[in-house]
Amino acid sequence: MKSVVIYGKAERPLVDSFGRVAKKLRISVTDRCNFRCNFCMPSKPTWLPRGDLLTFEELTRIAKLLSSMGVENVRLTGGEPLMRRDLEVLVRMLAGLPGIRKLSMTTNGYFLAERAPSLRRAGLQSVTVSLHSLKPEKYEGLIGVRGTFDRVMNGIREAMRAGFDPIKINVVITRGCNDDEVLDFVELARRTGSYIRFIEYMPFDGNKPWDRRLLVSGKEIIEIIGKRYTLIELPREAGSTAKNFAFTDGVKGGVGIITSMTEPFCSDCDRIRLTADGKIVPCLFSKDEYDLRPLLRSGCSDEEVEAFIRAAFMRKFRGVETLIKGVKPINHIKPMYKIGG
Repeated sequence: MKSVVIYGKAERPLVDSFGRVAKKLRISVTDRCNFRCNFCMPSKPTWLPRGDLLTFEELTRIAKLLSSMGVENVRLTGGEPLMRRDLEVLVRMLAGLPGIRKLSMTTNGYFLAERAPSLRRAGLQSVTVSLHSLKPEKYEGLIGVRGTFDRVMNGIREAMRAGFDPIKINVVITRGCNDDEVLDFVELARRTGSYIRFIEYMPFDGNKPWDRRLLVSGKEIIEIIGKRYTLIELPREAGSTAKNFAFTDGVKGGVGIITSMTEPFCSDCDRIRLTADGKIVPCLFSKDEYDLRPLLRSGCSDEEVEAFIRAAFMRKFRGVETLIKGVKPINHIKPMYKIGG
């Protein structure tokens, strides 16, 4: 029976073997990126042939099918999504789908200043910018590209002017690198009304092996902030990846803590991912993937594509908790640039 959405709820939701229900879709629109962040990008990345990338029509078809199964939140990722030509066209197509309530994007911010107005007009609602240091020289060393810090900061300002809401800033905190900037980022949140999300260092294949000693826990980050500011923890939404906090003095903006490694949130994970070349990735921390592109390009019906998606999602990995407990090796997870955030 074909899935339909009734009063915001899918008649046949997308459920995995642990009873987790998909509500959020992450679409990687390209694997290409103009940055070389050392925790994300290998020293010699291999790019997908352009013909392997799903077309905007194919991406929209999948998003429409997933929305019929109850997915209501779509985030565009990469690589760097703004390296995909005419992305505003895809945004407009996705924004017009019934059942999609939120459409957002994660970006490195490099192209944001000139693209923010057109993306907002096309229907994009919110943006998240990855920014791992507020010190220009350190930032540019981390991303491997010089002369970029001021351009990214200007992109954030232009996104604010364009009316994106919310604007989030993602910071991967690494011991001995940027853990001395936690309070600087909190000051940025208070000054601009943005939301800073501190992310624990995770084991993705960059250009160096993951080292647990570099991990700064969410608990430690909160303790650092608490020395200067008092935070109030907000109620957690089901499926949320972050613990969110507001400032008790009423200043706008806020803080989020993503504790992927020390306090995983896998038990009610509601995300499904789609790579730029059409592979379903049910779990960020698993190498399992299921190739949809042959079905899309061989004339399969929507019912056949839906059945494939359901079978793939049913095999969703339990999550990073299994890795932490040592059931599987914790290193050598798929590179982040291939699957997006």
